[in-house]
Amino acid sequence: MSLKLTILGFNSAIPKKRSAPTAQLLEIANRHFLIDCGEGTQVQLRKAKAKFSKINHIFISHLHGDHVFGLIGLISTLQLLGKETPLYIFGPKGIQDFILNQLKHTQARCTFDIVFEELENKKTEKIFEDDKVEVHTIPLNHRIYTNGYLFKEKPKKRKLNIDAVKNHPEIQVCDYENLKCGKDFQSENGTTISNAELTLEPEKSFSYAFCSDTRFKPDIVPIIKNVDILYHEATFLSDLQEMADYTGHSTAKEAAMIAKEANAGKLILGHFSNRYKDLNVMLDEAKPIFENTILPTQLGVYEPEIHAIKMDIKT
Repeated sequence: MSLKLTILGFNSAIPKKRSAPTAQLLEIANRHFLIDCGEGTQVQLRKAKAKFSKINHIFISHLHGDHVFGLIGLISTLQLLGKETPLYIFGPKGIQDFILNQLKHTQARCTFDIVFEELENKKTEKIFEDDKVEVHTIPLNHRIYTNGYLFKEKPKKRKLNIDAVKNHPEIQVCDYENLKCGKDFQSENGTTISNAELTLEPEKSFSYAFCSDTRFKPDIVPIIKNVDILYHEATFLSDLQEMADYTGHSTAKEAAMIAKEANAGKLILGHFSNRYKDLNVMLDEAKPIFENTILPTQLGVYEPEIHAIKMDIKT
């Protein structure tokens, strides 16, 4: 599986014993992306047995404390661990000042460069790309400037049909890469052997969308259409719709409506108000609209096709 999501924390503003504030570790195409960094994130990373050295890109949705208060602590730890490679931080305009002031007043000196990519565009844009993955913003509607993020694997190369290839001695190992890239084979006598005859369909490319915090915002649906896993905040139930609108949040019903319209493969709810002691009420509201809705668990691990959960690691 080329996509694995670890929920480090999914609570709203106040940390609880068994649910830390928002933070997630996404592994996609062998890249490791940290999404939001609420208080205690580095402790959660330790519990998840994540390798700090693999985290080089951090995506912050907005500057409310429950999404960013753990960042300076993580940066300090990376320094103590001797990190030397650059750390790239994507987040709203102001994230650089927020971090550099803390480093200044604590007289901390980083052993590595911090590269800030400050965001202020209210339209979706591609903010990261390499040979295997690209990341797009999902403009949200919260009380302050906020983005969700869409992580997409690029199309993978086709697989060689070795048995078919062996039927054509002219095809050499040096031709394999062109075949994997979808090109037909041209024989010396001018005959064209179609790529479909020589290769098999590539493995599926996966995608993940993170949407927290936001009011109900249907215009994000085209951005996240057909996403494999959608994490969408569900702070309230619909009987508190007025409070959700006022505070800039969504209900479980609204999250399910977004998932349904986007044809998502799976919906993970999160960012619940502390008023709810039994989170199954969230499922009761969402599942009639979008059946494949699940609740997160702290340190739960999720994959697109098989929902696999690691139960909480007790300390």
